[in-house]
Amino acid sequence: MTAKDIQIRELKDIIIDQKQLIGALNIALTQSNAQSEQLTEQIKLLNEQLAYLKQKLFGTSSERRINDDQLSLFNEVEVEATQSNEITPLEVTVQSHNRKPKKLLSEKLNGIPVEQVICDIEGDKSCDQCGTELVKIGQEVVRRELEYIPAKVKVLEYVSLHYGCPECKETEEPYFEKAAVPKALMKHSIASPSSVAWVMYQKYANGLPLYRQEKDWKMYGIELSRATMANWVIYSATNYLRPLYDYCHRLLLKRDVLMADETRVQVLKEDGRNAETDSYMWLYRSGEDGLDPIILYKYCQTRAGYNALEFLKGFGGYLMTDGYSGYNKLTEIKRCCCWAHVRRYFIEAVPKGHEFNLSKPAVQGVEFCTKLFKIEEELRKKEHTPEQRRAIRLQKEKPILEAFWSWIEEQRPVRNSKFHKAIVYAVNRKPYLETYLEDGRCSLSNNLSENAIRPFTIGRKGWLFCDTPAGAESSAIVYSVVEMAKAHGLNIYKYLNFLLSQQPSILMNDSQLELLSPWNDVVKANCSIEVK
Repeated sequence: MTAKDIQIRELKDIIIDQKQLIGALNIALTQSNAQSEQLTEQIKLLNEQLAYLKQKLFGTSSERRINDDQLSLFNEVEVEATQSNEITPLEVTVQSHNRKPKKLLSEKLNGIPVEQVICDIEGDKSCDQCGTELVKIGQEVVRRELEYIPAKVKVLEYVSLHYGCPECKETEEPYFEKAAVPKALMKHSIASPSSVAWVMYQKYANGLPLYRQEKDWKMYGIELSRATMANWVIYSATNYLRPLYDYCHRLLLKRDVLMADETRVQVLKEDGRNAETDSYMWLYRSGEDGLDPIILYKYCQTRAGYNALEFLKGFGGYLMTDGYSGYNKLTEIKRCCCWAHVRRYFIEAVPKGHEFNLSKPAVQGVEFCTKLFKIEEELRKKEHTPEQRRAIRLQKEKPILEAFWSWIEEQRPVRNSKFHKAIVYAVNRKPYLETYLEDGRCSLSNNLSENAIRPFTIGRKGWLFCDTPAGAESSAIVYSVVEMAKAHGLNIYKYLNFLLSQQPSILMNDSQLELLSPWNDVVKANCSIEVK
């Protein structure tokens, strides 16, 4: 073998080694590119999550979107500004709308007692020119002021008068009579219907914790500890408000359309549980069936679905809820799922700064939901019967639903992204999202329940927790009475005072309890809000 052949062989070996090295580098490059793509997707998901958390922390919580005319205005101006230095003026069409007229001062003060402050001339009422005594020729109302009269407390002493027969007092059986005294709200206590009603009103309607009320009572000149007020609430709710609560519960189960929701509550002294463990306050209410609204809270230690199963035992109609799977335990009901939650998931998936960019799939998902809600808004403005509402939904909303599910099948979202979660949320609840089409009394969303449970979540920020399960159960009862009073336009304090004065009991039948219900005409007449 010549030196040239040896050199050629060495060159071939070098070429083979270089090819192997190139292959290895290509594999490494492919792996690096794949890793880079994964990191890019991870960064994208993290940025998406960061934008979502910033929105939750600093942004507005409203889900309201701008209408189509406004959308085109803001979107087109932004796009054209980035493409050229000249912006073509846009014609903006403002839709006709009726603005709510402002109330006059006389209308605002209607129903409030008026006390005139007469301003008379001081000193001599005689003419400066001739000395003749002046006579009144008229008067003028110069201004009106709203005066605040602070609350006052007083002690009521119930004195029973005793009478005896003067002729029989010397006999073996003297005769005497004692005047009957109204039954006390609580034995051996200074609690009265008005004072307990005020404590309930302040905490459950105004969100004022008992420790703050303790300071208020001290300003009135009496020391009432928070423990005393808590005992008042628990005793009164258990003994006097519970019968009406149970009556409303029985009526609720007879309805055909209900709604439900739940939220966390912390109860410190639960047997066998840590103080930090979450308990739950459930809310059940009647739906949009045109009947008197019934709103009931229920305290439970857990969020397990059997709590709803136990509370709604005997109910077999439609139940509107969010997407929580625990409600699937209610096999005897027809479950409806909330479209507001579906829309919320898509809104959270919209990239920041692209809220009105219809090329983004998440925005398209929001638009599908918005179309449904626009049709529902039109239906609410017109007084349709449930049958008419059902027919219109089948005509206008069912094609939108079919288009939505077809659009869902075409999507290929990035796994674990916000958009992917929105798609999965909708697909997993597809059977329940279309149930509302079966009955015109069903709702598209669970917003009524969320609005009814919101006062509890707001009040929770003030009082933070319940000390005992008995306190949590009493809070559920009082919140139920308060929210039903709101729903029927009653003065909350007057209604609570009325109920405690009547002192309902478990011995009352349904006919008697009906007379104490918030929708009763006599109750409305006695407990209505006077100022209009």
